[in-house]
Amino acid sequence: MHLISEAMPQASKANLDAAKKILTAYLENKGLRKTPERFAILEEIYTREDHFDVDELYISMKNKKYRVSRATVYNTLDVLVDCDLVTKHQFGRNLAQYEKSYGYKQHDHLICTECHKVMEFCDPRIQNIQNMVGEMLHFSVLHHSLIFYGSCTRENCDNRTDILQEEAVRD
Repeated sequence: MHLISEAMPQASKANLDAAKKILTAYLENKGLRKTPERFAILEEIYTREDHFDVDELYISMKNKKYRVSRATVYNTLDVLVDCDLVTKHQFGRNLAQYEKSYGYKQHDHLICTECHKVMEFCDPRIQNIQNMVGEMLHFSVLHHSLIFYGSCTRENCDNRTDILQEEAVRD
């Protein structure tokens, strides 16, 4: 098993180009408009190296002077999830988080319930279990989601320091 850095590696230009082609084909197939905003949002997502929520993406785009509305960001994320270019996660909070998915291998997540840090890892044994269960139960598994929740023990966790301070104030 190995930890995949704290975020997925930055997408290559080839992945972005392929994602643009997939989006173009999807939009044409569904009869949807190929707007510059949709492609700008796709590009912004594929240059990120982290999980993000709608507001983080919207603010990032606004800070870069893109003229997009929050509704456009929401609607485009729905399209990108539908065509499998972006994965949507509910990591136990009411806030959905997203990550790019084209060209990235299957991975699983560790979530700190205190600081909400998301870490990724890949362990080939999980794929072996998925294959074995599929064979035993005569089930064709398309994909899986595995999330471990717990508390990080990192000494240098900025958010954890805030939590410890809050607990000290309550006591």
